[in-house]
Amino acid sequence: MRTKTSSPLGAKIWASLLMCGFIGQVAWIVENMYFATFAQDIFENSPDANHLYYLVTTLMVVLSALTATVTTIFAGALTDKIGKRKPFISFGYIIWGLTIMLFATIDVDAASRNSALVIALFVIFDCVMTLVGSTANDAAFNAWVADVTDGTNRGKVNTILSVMPVIATVAAIAVAMFTYDKGNYAAFFIVLGVIPIVSGIVSVFLVKDAPGIVRSDIRAAKDVFYGFRPGVVASNKMLFVCLTALCLVGISQQTFMSYLINFVQTTLGVTDYLLPLGTVIVLSAVITGVFGVLFDKFGRKKFYIPLSAVIVVGTLAIYLTKFMGEGSYLPMLYVGGTVMLGSLLCTNGALMSAFQDYIPEGYEGRFQGVRMCFTVLVPMVIGPIISMAIGINSFDPTDGGAIAPPFEIFLAASIVALTAIVPVIFVARDADRLRSAKATQTDRKKAPDENV
Repeated sequence: MRTKTSSPLGAKIWASLLMCGFIGQVAWIVENMYFATFAQDIFENSPDANHLYYLVTTLMVVLSALTATVTTIFAGALTDKIGKRKPFISFGYIIWGLTIMLFATIDVDAASRNSALVIALFVIFDCVMTLVGSTANDAAFNAWVADVTDGTNRGKVNTILSVMPVIATVAAIAVAMFTYDKGNYAAFFIVLGVIPIVSGIVSVFLVKDAPGIVRSDIRAAKDVFYGFRPGVVASNKMLFVCLTALCLVGISQQTFMSYLINFVQTTLGVTDYLLPLGTVIVLSAVITGVFGVLFDKFGRKKFYIPLSAVIVVGTLAIYLTKFMGEGSYLPMLYVGGTVMLGSLLCTNGALMSAFQDYIPEGYEGRFQGVRMCFTVLVPMVIGPIISMAIGINSFDPTDGGAIAPPFEIFLAASIVALTAIVPVIFVARDADRLRSAKATQTDRKKAPDENV
């Protein structure tokens, strides 16, 4: 039964959400997928291909995750202290685009001459890009989303935002078809760098800070690390249970995400991957959009556990494709990929909405660093390490073919996703209480102004 009418957000807020959410994810897709794919392609034929192929990917993912988390902790606290998010979003996106272009300067032929230097450049450029991107997106934009939404509309907003990464993937792949896939790596990174720059310029005129942001008197390190203090953890137990669920879902996703394109191309042998991946992404986006509306209409309680279980089934289905013969690879990519990706996006959107509901008012910026620890740092350290261990163990030095990410990374993803159901159960049990509390809080506050 419908318990609460969603507060209207207004055209400007929706335009800002969609533009910044989409463009930010285009930039992160380049970082999460194509930086790793670029490194893998360069080192694929190096003398010590197996170890360098996985080593450079793991180093980039782990160190960029650490950079993102530390950056968000301090940048989130700074936005709380200043009481503004817009300057960090607008100017941050502009600089973000410039840092993406750094990868256009890497000499692809240098890996055979000096692999250590090329690995160092990959890691340094990745961390610089992450530092800027985390300030603009992870700290400022995510805090802004929490500012302008409330418990009646966050389900819809966050599920739509959770679709942005996959739509951004299609956009990045489309650009890659005419640049990266033809060996013109520099053009790819330049074009994808221009997009956040344009977005940042537009956001100067479009994005507005929410009225009534609570400015915090942050004077010491204990204030910056407020969300990590034992007393705060103890008084916000359900927030951390929710983040634990997000963390485990994230680890599951990160066991295969950095290798997804090469898995489809090399392991499955689907060289023309745009159509199947695009189809999977569009279908997943439609599913997620539908569930976003249902979350706000009926509450998220009924959906947490079933969606989490579907993640387990979807990732397991991709693994089981290994035993079905090559003729089943493409059909299972469509079916299993849609089930897996759709359930991941829906679950992430639902849990992220719950996390925002649990944040104490006035601490939206500082809790973004806490979120990053659970949703970025830990998943992007543990997930790729699991992948590297599986990948190196499955490597056959007598096989002269291209290195192929193994099916077993999806088996690992399924096992990790299974463990996520435990904290999800507790979040589901607390859903009614939380929804009632947020509805009461919303009634005491003025709905967001349409022109904000």
